[in-house]
Amino acid sequence: MSQPILSIRGLRKAYKSGTEALKAVDLDIQPGEIFALLGPNGAGKTTLISIVCGIVTPTDGVVLIDGKNWRSDYRHARTRIGLVPQELTTDAFEPVLNTVSFSRELFGKPKNPAYVEQILRDLTLWDKRHTIMKELSGGMKRRVMIAKALAHEPDILFLDEPTAGVDVELRKDMWALVRRLRERGTTIILTTHYIEEAEEMADRVGIIRKGELILVEEKAALMQKLGRKELHLELTEPLTAIPPALADWNLKLNDGGTHVTYVFNAVAERTGIPTLLSVMRDAGIAFKDLETKTSSLEDIFVDLIHQGEAA
Repeated sequence: MSQPILSIRGLRKAYKSGTEALKAVDLDIQPGEIFALLGPNGAGKTTLISIVCGIVTPTDGVVLIDGKNWRSDYRHARTRIGLVPQELTTDAFEPVLNTVSFSRELFGKPKNPAYVEQILRDLTLWDKRHTIMKELSGGMKRRVMIAKALAHEPDILFLDEPTAGVDVELRKDMWALVRRLRERGTTIILTTHYIEEAEEMADRVGIIRKGELILVEEKAALMQKLGRKELHLELTEPLTAIPPALADWNLKLNDGGTHVTYVFNAVAERTGIPTLLSVMRDAGIAFKDLETKTSSLEDIFVDLIHQGEAA
């Protein structure tokens, strides 16, 4: 495996109040991957990104960009990183083209009108290039924030809730843009509340809870390892209760007793379904339809978060 483009070791943030926003986070990000960081509000997602981007000072820990310390080689780190924050912070009275071009110049990059034009076209902003920022919709302002972050051609792009408050069409446009950026070699780290965003795009998923990175896993492996399946049976005759013969199967009655649900491990060697159906037949319970449903990444995420709340 190649050297990580981003390496985080023992990153911790504690405040004088005693609140520990981050608890010794370790994480490696490989070049060209899309990494999704999931977690509820207040979990530490934005704190982690802000420290890596040099906005917040950590209590302990180190960040390496291409093996170089992000503090002692600050200029190198800032040149390599682009950040799209949650907040829409733009110069309200500047036109779009000036706003994006100025962001490029801030990093000492030579003028490149063709590159800036391509970014604006990719983000469907070219027709708005002379529009004053304050006249744009929220979704268009979000696109401009992404254009600003890309203006200096960063190798690592942080997207902090990039599609918060935008419509479904714009969200899908942004997903397409992220894929194009990855094809060009850009490494992307995104935080999101939209589980389908991670399920759609990410190579790996990290779940953060109460400042602690509790899980980092390849998306496909995570869904296979933690994935559950549900068997739904539509009964011929409704039941008022689960019969004693089926008490050990942890079945659930739904829809007024007309449906039975059985949860099983999707990757287990034996699912138990043939035995269950046999026991049901012996108990005189008939069904007229059945279907299975695989748990989504959202189901897995909710389960992990709830485990932590119960602990």
